[in-house]
Amino acid sequence: MAVPKRRTSKRKKRARNTHKVAPKIVIQACPRCGAAKRPHRVCAECGYYAGEQRVAAREA
Repeated sequence: MAVPKRRTSKRKKRARNTHKVAPKIVIQACPRCGAAKRPHRVCAECGYYAGEQRVAAREA
């Protein structure tokens, strides 16, 4: 069984793990009402997606 000869330093370990980061959440404006929403999802404020009403709009 392989056994490491030396302990991996914090610097080496952190350098190796730099790519293990959660992706940033993208937010964009709804083209219809301007509310912030995630791309490719129904707008929570107006209920529209791709120019069509998909769900009932949220009451104010």
